[in-house]
Amino acid sequence: MLINLTLVTCLSIFSANDTLSCCVGENIPTRAGMIKSQLSKQSNNTTGKMVLIEGGKFLMGSSNFEDSKPVHAVELHSFYMDEHEVTNAQFAQFVKETGYVTVAERKLDPKDFPGVDPNMLVPGSAVFSKPKELNSLNNYLMWWEYVPGANWQHPEGPNSSIKDKMNYPVVQVAYEDAAAYAKWAGKRLPTEAEWEYAARSRKDTNGDLYYWGKELKPNGKWTANIYQGKFPVEDSKEDGYEGAAPVKSFQANALGLYDMEGNVWEWCSDYYRPDYYKNSVASNPTGPESSYDPQEPNLEKRVQRGGSFLCNDQYCERYKAGSRGKGEVNSPTNNVGFRCVKDIK
Repeated sequence: MLINLTLVTCLSIFSANDTLSCCVGENIPTRAGMIKSQLSKQSNNTTGKMVLIEGGKFLMGSSNFEDSKPVHAVELHSFYMDEHEVTNAQFAQFVKETGYVTVAERKLDPKDFPGVDPNMLVPGSAVFSKPKELNSLNNYLMWWEYVPGANWQHPEGPNSSIKDKMNYPVVQVAYEDAAAYAKWAGKRLPTEAEWEYAARSRKDTNGDLYYWGKELKPNGKWTANIYQGKFPVEDSKEDGYEGAAPVKSFQANALGLYDMEGNVWEWCSDYYRPDYYKNSVASNPTGPESSYDPQEPNLEKRVQRGGSFLCNDQYCERYKAGSRGKGEVNSPTNNVGFRCVKDIK
């Protein structure tokens, strides 16, 4: 029987996660439907599932933090974002296939550490360590220790292991390490504008103190892995975890993204400058051309976002909406990881 294509009606074809509208005669789906369908076809392979973040406008920043002022309007293109932080399992696959050696595992060059005994320059990294007693929160070195042998496979030092933590976020990764993984995976690190837009679930929630709303504990429940108790000497673990938690341990946001606050800090591609928002472009900002931190002007720093399991209202409130973190590019710690994004071509 002949079909009159001019009179054919449209119907819906159902994919795994979405509905595509197309015409029976030619089976040509809508552009928007195809983008969403592509997402549904992604398998949980070594680089993980990604979530489509549709572009739009939002208010970026926070009036509660000096380096997050002024609050300003930003418009972004659509992009994909990893649904959770990159895990130990995913990073291990990267290392297996490439032989990559992270910054924390490399030999230290005495030229980079003038005046330091070369015998002290051994590979390692910074690890959070509870002090036995604390008189002041002014000296962060009281709870950070350089541990020889600490790296992504041994986050707290040579006696620690990720063997039973393959679904935990990878940590002890410097900026270079995160960027190398992203390139291998065919992705990139997010700009901080992309990161915040996704954390706000594409909404203008600038009046909310937290990315999830106005209350710290909605319905009396912790919604993120942060520090409870007396920082840094006593973690009461009210949220169920001391240290990092497995990815997807807490409820996802409205876009299906997990751990956009707390758990571990996440590297962004932007250089850090406290005054950048005064000069930021309105469309798809990528950060300043160089870094500058008046507290440590000679160090190169990139933006970190989201806070970590060490964030708390006593000392570090940078898990709150619109706030910014910063990290020296060659200084990995056991509370810093990352997630990736991907452009829509």
